[in-house]
Amino acid sequence: MTVTTLLPDPSTPLSHESAAEAFAAILDGTVSDDAIATFLTDLAIRGETSIEIAEAARALRHRMIPINGPAGAIDVCGTGGDGHHTLNVSTAVSLVVAASGVPVAKHGNRAASSKAGAADTLEALGLDMGAAGALAESTLNDIGIAFLFAANHHPAMKRITPIRQRIGRRTIFNLMGPLANPARTTRQLIGIARPDYATVYAEAMELLGAETALIVSGEEGLDEISGAGPTIVVPVGMAMADRIVPEDAGLTRHPISAIRGGDAVHNAAALRALLRGEKGPYRDAVLLNAAAALLIADTATDLRDGAERAAEVIDSGAADRLLDQWIAYA
Repeated sequence: MTVTTLLPDPSTPLSHESAAEAFAAILDGTVSDDAIATFLTDLAIRGETSIEIAEAARALRHRMIPINGPAGAIDVCGTGGDGHHTLNVSTAVSLVVAASGVPVAKHGNRAASSKAGAADTLEALGLDMGAAGALAESTLNDIGIAFLFAANHHPAMKRITPIRQRIGRRTIFNLMGPLANPARTTRQLIGIARPDYATVYAEAMELLGAETALIVSGEEGLDEISGAGPTIVVPVGMAMADRIVPEDAGLTRHPISAIRGGDAVHNAAALRALLRGEKGPYRDAVLLNAAAALLIADTATDLRDGAERAAEVIDSGAADRLLDQWIAYA
C-alpha cells in the first residue's frame, strides 16, 4: 500500500470537502492504519457532526456493490451496540412488514456486540446466508424481502474492520450501516443507541436525500423503539411526535429484561414462536416497531393502526409463511 494522503485535523468540525476527501482516503487505503485510528478516535472524542456522518456515508455508498430494488422498499435496522442484548426485534419487524406488502431490504451483519445478530438468527432459522446474499436482488423483487449481508456489499470496509477492533470504542463507522443500504432505500426506520445523536443523525440523513425516515432511540439507550418507556423520535420528511410510548400504539409496557435474548438458536426459536402467534413482551416490541415502519411506508394512519395491521399479519400466518418461502427460495 502506498500512503500518500494526510488526514485533516479533526479537532474542529470538517467541511463537506475536507470530510469527503478524508473518508475517500480512509476507504481507498491511501493513509496509514495508525493515522486512521488516531483520526477516528479524535473525531469520536470531539463528537461527529452531521456533515461528517453524511460524507462518510456518501464515501461508503460510492464504493458499495448495489442492488436494484422495487420502488417504496424500506429498511428497518439499528446501529447496534446498545448493550441490552435483546431478541432480534428489527429482524422480526422486517418479516412482518414485508408480509404486509411493503418490500424490505434488510441490511445487516453478524453479531458484533450482541450474542446473535440478524444474520446469525436467520441462519439458525434455516436461511442459507450465502444463497440469501447471492439472491438478494431476486428475493427482494420476487417475494418482497432480502438480507443484504454488509460484508458482501462493502468491500472497502474489509481493511477498516481490524482498525476499528484495535480502537476498541465506538467510531463514526458504528453509525454507517443504516446510511449505506445497498438497495439505496430512501425510507427507513433507524434505531440509534445514542439518544444525544438522534438529531445529528437525522440531519445527516437529510443531507443524504432521505425521503421519509424516523430516527428513534429508547431513552435507556436502546437502538429501537422501546417497549419499556419513552423513545426519542426525530422524523425526516414526515410529521411525528418527538417522544412516543408503547401506549401510543395501544400496547402495554414491559421491562427491557423481558426481551433479553440469548444465542442464535435461542433467538431463532423465539422469533419462530412469535411468528406463530405467541403473545408477550417480544410480540409487543415487534408490533410497536412494525407500526412505525408501516407509518414510514405510508401504509398505516397512526401507530395504533400500524400495530393492529401488524398483529393481523402475524395472526394470519402471513409472516411465518413468508419466512418459509424465503428459506425455500434461498
